[in-house]
Amino acid sequence: MIVRADGELDAFAAPDLADVLVKLFDDENVVFDLTGVTFMDSTALGLVARAVRELRDLGTRVRVVLPESTARRIFEITTLDRVLPVSESVSEALSTEERAEETR
Repeated sequence: MIVRADGELDAFAAPDLADVLVKLFDDENVVFDLTGVTFMDSTALGLVARAVRELRDLGTRVRVVLPESTARRIFEITTLDRVLPVSESVSEALSTEERAEETR
């Protein structure tokens, strides 16, 4: 499943984001496409990071699409761009997932 977010992800948007993330726990592959995100605060960042961790713990293959943009800055400041499975584009994320499936 590809989850696309656009605009500002902040504390105001967090409840909606949390509702979407809860629905992902039945999927085998999840791609968080943050290409259209212009701003992300620590609340939204925490939700995404926790969802990635919990999904991976369940065996879900997860990628975060995070191209060079202003929204990427919070990932760099917190160094989460180094520990989360980050891709530069959706096509790269999907290609990575396909390679993972082939090795299974």
